[in-house]
Amino acid sequence: MEHAETLATIVDFIRGVGITVETAALPEDGFLPAIAVRDGRLVYDPDRLQYPGDLLHEAGHIAVTDPALRPTVSEFESNGGDEMAAIGWSYAAALAAGIDPSVVFHDFGYRGGGQSILENFAVGRFLGVPMLQYYGLARRAADQGDQYPAMIKWLR
Repeated sequence: MEHAETLATIVDFIRGVGITVETAALPEDGFLPAIAVRDGRLVYDPDRLQYPGDLLHEAGHIAVTDPALRPTVSEFESNGGDEMAAIGWSYAAALAAGIDPSVVFHDFGYRGGGQSILENFAVGRFLGVPMLQYYGLARRAADQGDQYPAMIKWLR
């Protein structure tokens, strides 16, 4: 899949789950290059975005945020549980969108640990699933229905 086609697929998926995505010139980087979160909306600079999979990870943060707080969020605190949930969410989202998960877990993300995350997911060692279950986004092992990486819903 080409970069432009991959980006379009990712943006369509994110919008489809109910997260607003906008484009804007972003002269300064947020936590990730060419991406910002503004009042619960995902904003990216199409002229500078190098890794479209990063949008899925940031969308994961928005998705797992408390719905009452989501419209006010412009940056995320370093919260291990929600970081893990965003990782799990973005993996499931990549599969649901038909995107190779390596687009999200690339060599330049996750402090160089993208490949390690992919290797864990490939053998069923899924990160963040307990938080996704706690938030009601994924089924618990005892629940009827498709298990993770299938999701019950995409927004907390």
